[in-house]
Amino acid sequence: MQEASPALALNSIALPSSKDESASSGAASEHAAASGCTSAPAKSSVSDEQLMLAFSKGSAESFDELFQRYKQPVYGFFRRRLADPAQAEELTQETFFVLLRASSRYEPRALFRTYLYAIGLRILRAHRRKTVFRAMFFGQRSSVPDPAKNDATESGLLVRRAVEKLDALDREVVMLREFEQLSYAEIADLLHLPLNTVRSRLFRARTALRNLLEPSKQAKRKDQ
Repeated sequence: MQEASPALALNSIALPSSKDESASSGAASEHAAASGCTSAPAKSSVSDEQLMLAFSKGSAESFDELFQRYKQPVYGFFRRRLADPAQAEELTQETFFVLLRASSRYEPRALFRTYLYAIGLRILRAHRRKTVFRAMFFGQRSSVPDPAKNDATESGLLVRRAVEKLDALDREVVMLREFEQLSYAEIADLLHLPLNTVRSRLFRARTALRNLLEPSKQAKRKDQ
């Protein structure tokens, strides 16, 4: 890449590399069109895929914009699946570092967010394998609290506990749909499943959740 790689920090904003921040967006667009520059256009006028292509050609500003768009969604992806918030932040950083390293090989064959969550899913699976290995061979056990216990609402706690009781694949499908808001096609692409399998798994997971949550709702009504 021609420009310096942007700094990654979940709680800070990466500054654009351009020295002329005060230039109008119209002038910047005209200059980019005339010179073939790969700097990122305004957020509202450019897609994730265009930003990633621009970054693959050397635009650090484009990566900064992608990072701002996805740092919290990716952190949420890991936080809902891990007990330790520090680990969730660490894996979020790792996801964007992998994205940095793979930028030169990027091809827009799918939506960018599907590509990004695929990276996150591989990192999560590797992390889980390491966790199991440590537990088996070194006797290490997690001492961090269950993330469900951090939920501020009783209903949220019940939902989290119900989700944890689902089959692993059903749980992943319903979380990608309900929390990450991915389409059926994106989930199928990400998990390498037929589209109809995604639909049936999601239907089964939602039915299971209703069945798991209904007794809790009835008990709550009786208490009232």
